[in-house]
Amino acid sequence: MALEIYPKIRMQSRNNTPSKGFTLSLLFERGMALLALTNLGLVLFDLSYVPGRDFYFRHFGYLTQLYDPIKGIEPHRDTQKYMATVEQLREQVVQTSLQSPESEQLLQELRNLSVEMIQENPFQVANKTGTLEKIKNRMRQHIFGDKDASSKEAFQSFWSQDHLFRATWQNELAFYEREIKPLLAVNYYRHIGENGEFIDEFWKIDCWFIGLFLAEFIARTWLNTRRYKGIKWFPDAMLQRWYDLFLLLPVWQLLRVITVGIRLNKAKLPDMEPARAQISRVFLASFAEELTEVVVVQVIDQMQTSVETGDAARSLFDALSQRYIDINQTNEVEAIAKRLLQVTICKVLPEIQPDLEALLRHNMETAVSQLPVYQQLVRIPGMGGLPAQLTEQLAAQISKLFTEVPQNAYTSISNAPADPVAAKLSDRLVEHFSQALREELQQERTLEELQSLVSDLLEEIKVNYVKRESYGDGERVLTETQQLRRLPGR
Repeated sequence: MALEIYPKIRMQSRNNTPSKGFTLSLLFERGMALLALTNLGLVLFDLSYVPGRDFYFRHFGYLTQLYDPIKGIEPHRDTQKYMATVEQLREQVVQTSLQSPESEQLLQELRNLSVEMIQENPFQVANKTGTLEKIKNRMRQHIFGDKDASSKEAFQSFWSQDHLFRATWQNELAFYEREIKPLLAVNYYRHIGENGEFIDEFWKIDCWFIGLFLAEFIARTWLNTRRYKGIKWFPDAMLQRWYDLFLLLPVWQLLRVITVGIRLNKAKLPDMEPARAQISRVFLASFAEELTEVVVVQVIDQMQTSVETGDAARSLFDALSQRYIDINQTNEVEAIAKRLLQVTICKVLPEIQPDLEALLRHNMETAVSQLPVYQQLVRIPGMGGLPAQLTEQLAAQISKLFTEVPQNAYTSISNAPADPVAAKLSDRLVEHFSQALREELQQERTLEELQSLVSDLLEEIKVNYVKRESYGDGERVLTETQQLRRLPGR
């Protein structure tokens, strides 16, 4: 099924400005894309709220006051009571001094609350036991200078009149405000529902977005079935908008990233096409280069195995021994043999005639110079150049015999009128040539030598090809492919 079919975009022919319908459609797409992005932002915030509540509490206290009820979070009563008692102590000391009975009563209550806090661990529900350990370590370090000392004794000593009087209560309460109170303040209690899980009412916010996106999904798919005949509402039209289904799921909410990315791209907020095209180019170039290399190497390896095991030779000899007709009604083996014979006689032999003549002349001169008659002829006046002339003419005649005679014979046969006898003789010549070639190649020594040479040749081709491909420019190949696709008619 193709992707969603968009309405035709009508463009004004003169000034190329977008039509009103296109502008409204684009604005609608952008508005819905921004709503989906907002919903995704709320999902990410909700997922990060509990782990990051300490950060939100310290820097955005008003935000935690609004969002704590959504997560079933409220300030812990024990730690709140502890901080409230410290504030009462501060006010009482200002009013009646540190050594008054009222102040001693509050100090005693703080000592009791400290012991209860250490024993009962009110931070456990919020999974903040580490925060309690920080409080205990800071208090032990402050009182005894040793983190291994008793935390209960440290609190008992800290909340005593003697210590506060000796160290001045203003400094000690300042230490409490700076080091202890921030850790107490971030503690909270989270309610548990009847299902045994922590209360989480984010669905009350998310349901509004799900309802809106569901209405949009139904409207879009229904309009497509009305606009384009042959498209069924289910599953054709719905599958066209498959990525919108992630917006309708109350679970696996992180999958909405896919929908938001597609919607933003369609709405050009921003235009992601250049980045997507560049990423695709890099991926496809690398993949195509590696795939081509693997395929070529695998083919060469198969050819090597076929040559080394003798399968290639057996297939070739079977083809030479059978006059089979291929799908194109042509005997390729005979056609190749005829073509090679034609090229050899008409093209190759005339080109090598000077070299063949020079080689024959040199061999004849060497052979003649060793004859006793040659030495006598050279001594006769006027006969010194005769042997050289004879060898030159003889070499020229022999070279013509090897080149021009086969060429003229082949030309005569090719240009002669249809002659059944000549055709029969020609076929018999090719057949006998193929048979003689097959018998000679089947000789054990010749076959082993050819197999070794062909296997080594394939190995060299493979190594050199892989080396060349490793320095290949995949980007250039991909660019050329894209240029070919842009040609008219593609």
